[in-house]
Amino acid sequence: MASFLTFSLFTLYLALILAALVTANAAFSEHFAKTKLTPTAKKMTRLHFYFHDITSGKSPTAVAIIRPKTAFGTTVMIDDPLTMDTKPGSKVVGRAQGLYASASQHDSALLMAINFAFSYGKYNGSALSVMGRNPVLDEVREMPVVGGSGVFRFARGYALASTVRYSVKTGDAVVQYNVTVMHA
Repeated sequence: MASFLTFSLFTLYLALILAALVTANAAFSEHFAKTKLTPTAKKMTRLHFYFHDITSGKSPTAVAIIRPKTAFGTTVMIDDPLTMDTKPGSKVVGRAQGLYASASQHDSALLMAINFAFSYGKYNGSALSVMGRNPVLDEVREMPVVGGSGVFRFARGYALASTVRYSVKTGDAVVQYNVTVMHA
């Protein structure tokens, strides 16, 4: 009889715990079910700018922070100027801030994790985030835009990159970017 009573109390205890969990989850779900969804893609914007990756000179904008014995794994932190023209002294419209790393043992491909932080015109204070594979020897490379802030809130899209200039001697490069994003 004692074991039957113990079993009954244990079953009742489990039923109460289960009921409490279901009630707690229902309240949690109901809260979010009542939240109004906002439209996330109302506008499409196309941007064109040049990325100046400067590894040489007194003030490099790209610095290797990890240098393994092989090229694979080399990681570079950047704060590169974004300009309206290919010339180094042209109008700066923002900065490319983040890092890239040699992520392939078999070809020349980088992992890019970069924010394009804009500082000019109607995009001043806004940013786009790019994260993806960059096979640098391809003529045109496509990388995903995975988010944004400011004007570019809820951004999704793609960035097309093509190398304009690259110096084997210094490692300096100028890369043209054409970016298309959908955003709020």
